[in-house]
Amino acid sequence: MAKHALLSASSMHRILACPPSARLCANIEDRASPYAQQGTDAHELCEYKVLSALGKAGQDPTEELEFYDAEMESCTEEYRNYVMEQLEEAKKLCKDPIVLVEQRLDFSRWGPEGFGTGDCLIVADNVLHIIDFKYGLGVLVEAEHNPQMMCYALGGLDIYDGIYDIKTVKLTVFQPRRNNISTCTMAKEELLIWADTVLSPTAKLAYEGKGEFRTGEHCKFCKFKANCQEWQATNLNIAKEDFKEE
Repeated sequence: MAKHALLSASSMHRILACPPSARLCANIEDRASPYAQQGTDAHELCEYKVLSALGKAGQDPTEELEFYDAEMESCTEEYRNYVMEQLEEAKKLCKDPIVLVEQRLDFSRWGPEGFGTGDCLIVADNVLHIIDFKYGLGVLVEAEHNPQMMCYALGGLDIYDGIYDIKTVKLTVFQPRRNNISTCTMAKEELLIWADTVLSPTAKLAYEGKGEFRTGEHCKFCKFKANCQEWQATNLNIAKEDFKEE
């Protein structure tokens, strides 16, 4: 079984908002859902298609995918085409850009034992491009100051800054079922300032199980919320206000 990070990039939006939730959620077993498996299948097909386009293909996973259908085929083709278009743009910046697919990215310089897996990184002189594939349909995901992707970018910088002359970080969410390609561009220095002043101190609190409980939209995917007194109190207050209005 793959190891899951206590401070995972995919959970960083919630952890930054509510640091104690990190350890509380870590003690609760993940419950598999059809939506999660659908996303896993789509990511596996994306990986295969990008590697095929790069001439590094492994075995075609299509027949083994539980949720494969025509929509998944179309969405993953769109993703592959987008990645290859961005690779061509990177080649205008330097002669030897690299593409990394399903890359483990360690950002533990700023968050103890923090890591995640980036769907796609294109590394070139001047620009590090992080591309994150989202197959979900329910929630529109934006790239603008997205903590998950910023953590991926920090992991990419930790490996390649110095090998390539990276000055700018580009973050892209590719969400084809919502017709959403959201991109945020920031200077490398801006990302590092955020890492030092926001990520690092909050991640330290989260790792130690400290900090304040806070409710908000980040609670939606929190595994601990059913037992969270802060969440229960917030919902009770909302219910009281609704009752007053009625």
